[in-house]
Amino acid sequence: MTTAADLHTLTGAYAAHALPDPERTEFRRHLERCPACTLEVQEFRAALARLGAAETADPPSRLESLVMAGIGSVRQLGPSGPDPSDQDDGARGDRRSRFARSWPRLALAASVAAAISLGAVAVDQHQDAQRAQQQSAQVEEQTAAFSHLLTAPDAKTSTASAGPGAGTVVWSQSRGQAGFLAGALPSLTEGKVYELWFDDAGAARPAGLLATSTGSVLLKGPIDGATGVGVTIEPAGGSLQPTGLPVLVLPFN
Repeated sequence: MTTAADLHTLTGAYAAHALPDPERTEFRRHLERCPACTLEVQEFRAALARLGAAETADPPSRLESLVMAGIGSVRQLGPSGPDPSDQDDGARGDRRSRFARSWPRLALAASVAAAISLGAVAVDQHQDAQRAQQQSAQVEEQTAAFSHLLTAPDAKTSTASAGPGAGTVVWSQSRGQAGFLAGALPSLTEGKVYELWFDDAGAARPAGLLATSTGSVLLKGPIDGATGVGVTIEPAGGSLQPTGLPVLVLPFN
């Protein structure tokens, strides 16, 4: 049986559906008499929901238009033999017979022309598909890493609002790792990114970049005694030190 002290460490794993059946049942009973764990589970679920919304991705919009454009440029091939109704017409039959004999060469030429005209389309489609696969792999890797972080026995979350949106930091002192989830933060202007900073007793340490107002990023570097995370808007590529006031301040409390 899991001890009461151990049960308090299972909030993240329960929210991420990572507990085996016996422990999940026991933890549900624990939630009925533990308001602190109930609140923490709600916070973890909110973080997971924000992570899911941040990592949704649509297939490349060009794929359908490229395929349809390629189909429209390929002519449908007709029959290769003479029309039986014309067999009584000698001259016409001769012309059709010559055409029939030359048809394989014409078909080959048409195939080569089609291949040339569709070559660029095929390359673009292949590149788009590769980019989509890479993006999907990155999303899966990011989601798995966040799930692993959320299931740490000492995982915590801290959320703050910024305009209509919000940001959440998830961290584990035992693993020395933190992650950031953004949901509908103020839109960035061209050439700008969100930069994350560890707060080392008042000194800002670069911790990662986020180029969109909705998304997620695992912070670079260990926590190493940092007291929280700050978010500023910086030029693309990031800055060595913050150049403006924080958009968000998320303490580790």
